[in-house]
This record gives sequence, structure tokens and C-alpha cells, in this order.
Amino acid sequence: MKYAVSAATGHFGQIVVRELLKTVAPTDIVAIVRNPQKAAQVLPTSIDVRQADYTDQAALTTALQGVDRLLMISSVPGGAISRQQQHQNVIAAAKAAGVTFIAYTSFAHAETAKSALSTDHVATEKWLRDSGLQVSFLRNAWYLENELSYLKAGATGQAAKYAAGDGKISFALEREYAVAAAKVLLTATPKPVYEFGGQPRTYADLAQAVAQATGRTDVEFQAVSDADYAADLTANGMSESLVPVFVGMQQMMRANELDVVSDDLPTVLGHELTPITTAINEILAR
Repeated sequence: MKYAVSAATGHFGQIVVRELLKTVAPTDIVAIVRNPQKAAQVLPTSIDVRQADYTDQAALTTALQGVDRLLMISSVPGGAISRQQQHQNVIAAAKAAGVTFIAYTSFAHAETAKSALSTDHVATEKWLRDSGLQVSFLRNAWYLENELSYLKAGATGQAAKYAAGDGKISFALEREYAVAAAKVLLTATPKPVYEFGGQPRTYADLAQAVAQATGRTDVEFQAVSDADYAADLTANGMSESLVPVFVGMQQMMRANELDVVSDDLPTVLGHELTPITTAINEILAR
């Protein structure tokens, strides 16, 4: 059995590769990478590294030759070639190369999600369902690392504003999502859908957790309107093009799109998730 990880030089992909190496022989692990030079710096030299970009279907087809199972890590939006086209390239290449199973890092509750951030994932899930391949959707909620600015603000006694209201977000560490992805890839009979996430928390809950983790009594996360949140981003130097993107994320959270009530993540990992205060201190110590 040969296992491939796409976008393997990213932080998520690196963790997956290291986890696979605990079980799989290095010669049975294929890292699909855009930049072989970076791969030589961040990936074990014992594995099979193959160059291919999501924008090049032919190169992907070549790189996936002999692969049985693929972890398809979703690409980054905003490129010259759309993320949807990139994902279609990967799926077509996998079929052409004879891959039999794809685990795809998707979006929480993709069957009902409405936010702009979920659109590409919803489309990709449909293409994968229609592909005829065996698939598993790893519907990741939210990395706690995504809130680094809030964690740092709280740890230093600075106020931070948010517009997510009482929306709940299922935070967990990126490494926990990545290790779970590796375990699904190795599972003989994986489920079609995994809803991955930690205990749902509001930003107010997160502020309390930061206070507990750091021992500070002056942690302040302030709930504001979308307009005030946008104004604060602009005042702090964010580019005009990015402001609506970040406002949209807050709206998505307020709509509870990232509120995942599921034990899939700890079940796949085989242990409880890292306690939130421990996770916060782990991130702040990096």
C-alpha cells in the first residue's frame, strides 16, 4: 500500500508525513510538493518526494502513479488559477493514476455551510462524490492557531475586538487535525464523513481560557458590530482588500458554521483533545 500526501511541505502536511512514518515504511510514503528545494529542508529524506503543482494536471497524474491512498489537502484560495479548478485537477489526476481512495480536508458542516469560505469545499465534496472513488471528508472546524492575534493580545493585556457575537467555534490544535488525517488515511474502512472539532466556545469563552492559561486578570475581548470591527482592522493597517474577508469570517462564526458537536476528533486520535489552556500555552510558547 502506497500513501501520498499532497501539499506536503505545508505545516499540516509535514505533521501528517511524520505521523505516517510511525506506521508506514518510508518507501511507501509519497510527498507531492510544489517546491522540491523546500521539501529537502522540511521533510524526511527517506520518503519519496515528487514534484507537482495543483495547477498542472499532467504533472499530478505522473506524481500519483502507483499511489493507492491520497490525502488531498485543500489548496489556498486567491491564486491565479481558482481553488476549484486546482481541486478538479487533483481529482482528475487521481482517477487517471489509479488512486482508489481520497481523504479530503474539507469544511465543517459542508452540506449546510453558506459562507464564502465554504464554497470551494462544498463544490469539491460534490466532485469527489461523483468521482467514483472511495472518499472521506475530513470536515475540519477551526485551528486554534488561527486566533494567535487574540491569544497574544490577551497574554499581553491588550484589548481585542471581535464581531462573532455569541457564535461558537470548535477550536482544536492544527496538529490534532493533522494527526487525525493521517490516522484516517491508514484506516482500513474509514467513514465517509468526519466532523472534526474541539469543544465549541465563544470568543468570550476563549478570553476566559486565555486568562486561565496566562494567569492574567486583564484579558479583554470586546464584542463589536461588523462596521466597528472593520474600522478597527483598517486602523491597525490591514489592506482594504482583506478587511471584508476577515469580516466575513466573523460573520461565519456568528452564524455558528464552525459549531461542531462531535466526538470524531478524539475518537480517531484515540485520546481526549489537549485542554484549551494547555493548547493556548503551547501556541504562545512557539
